[in-house]
Parts: sequence; structure tokens; C-alpha cells
Amino acid sequence: MTQTLFRDDAYLRECSATVTAISEQGLVLDRTVFYPLGGGQAGDAGVLVLADGREIAIADTRKGKNEDGQPTDAICHLPVLADPAASVLLQWQRAGVQVGDQVTARVDWERRHRLMRFHTTTHLLCHLVPQLVNGCSITPDYARLDFSMTDPLDKEALTAGIARLVAAAHPLVVGSISDAELDANPALVKSMSVLPPRGSGQVRTIRIGGPGPEQMIDLQPCGGTHVANTAEIGAVVVTKIEKKSATTRRVVLGFAA
Repeated sequence: MTQTLFRDDAYLRECSATVTAISEQGLVLDRTVFYPLGGGQAGDAGVLVLADGREIAIADTRKGKNEDGQPTDAICHLPVLADPAASVLLQWQRAGVQVGDQVTARVDWERRHRLMRFHTTTHLLCHLVPQLVNGCSITPDYARLDFSMTDPLDKEALTAGIARLVAAAHPLVVGSISDAELDANPALVKSMSVLPPRGSGQVRTIRIGGPGPEQMIDLQPCGGTHVANTAEIGAVVVTKIEKKSATTRRVVLGFAA
């Protein structure tokens, strides 16, 4: 099991950790600041600093899987490979990394922060387009949401709506509800394609807006990393709207030039 420090503090850039396992799936630590691919958000990149000062570049982070292919509580750090088909395990062995080693996990902060800004913007989009989401991708360079709907969307109107919500400097609060509370309020789940982060009896939530019902902009289950205030997002624009099918409208986001 890996302690997920990023869920409590998305601004934590590094941590000390102990290597607990190494396999073809990657290197597992007892605790990490690296977010694993999931919920539409890309996995983190960065470096692991070894005890002797050497730095091993991390290209991606994924959730571990058991023999049945189901996700586990382990988070696997994947090294940069010169050959994508090369052995991940062999790469770690060549670096001399062993179970029990002490390392420092340091996330690529600039890349992470771009992911945080985009992820929070997608939640603002859910406020502006109150339709179910049937696809999502959040990368450092762009983000997209696929909405289950037939009506057309206006690129300029959505860009203006995002700018208004960003300028309003709405606070973001990480909270939680019980599995039972989520079951009693199924409308909180905006996504048709991504399941809420269950498993512990408590479901992590992201709320944008003030404490009163009239001040709330968005509330939904989410395990991803986010900025603390919408003002931190900066200038994000809708770069494209596509009709992906008769019942799907895709909204693509980018950072303003």
C-alpha cells in the first residue's frame, strides 16, 4: 500500500520514502507525492533522488494491478526508458535500486501545476454545461470533456464563462462524504465513464464555491489534484468544440497564448 500524500496536499512537491517493491509494473514506495493516471488525469512525472544523490527520471505513474488486472493500493513509478519496449524491472536493477532503499520523490511541479489548473477548469465546465460527462482527458498541454448532449455549444460563451469564474476567485475545498451519502445523492456523480474514488468507506469530494448553497459552483466526487482557488487557473480558453457523435459534444481546453 502506498500512502497518497497528494490527496491531502496537492502542493507538496517532494517527500522522503522507502522502496517497498520493484517489478515490471514499476517501483513502489511506501508514500508518494506522485499522482497515478486515473479519473482522466495524466500520471505525474519527476525524479527519484537516491541516497547517493543520483536522480532517476520518472516518466509516468500508474496504479498497481493484481493478477486479475484489478487496481491495487500500490502506486508504481515508471522510469524513463530509452527503448519503450525495454524491461522496467531491468532498468531499476541497473540503477542499483533495491527494496528498502531510502529515496526522495520529487514531482515535476510545473507539469503538475498545469494539470491542476486544467482539472479544476473541467469542474468549472461541469457548472457551465450541466450535462453528464462521458469522456475526459487532462494532460499538461490540453484538457477535454465529452458531454452527453445533442444541443450545440458556443465556444466564445464558454470561454467567457470560464474567465468569469476564474476572476471571481472561488475557493476550492477538499472534503468527503460516506458511501451511503453518495448512494443517496447519485446526482453528485457527473461522469458516466469514471467511477467515484470508493474503497475506504469515505469518498473524496471537490467543492468549488463558498459554504452556502447559493455560493456553490460545483460539488462532485474526485480523486484528482486541484488548485486552491479558481484565480490560480489563469487564462484558459475553449480551443475547439467538436460533434463527436449524434449525442456527444467535445469541449477542448487550452492555455491562452
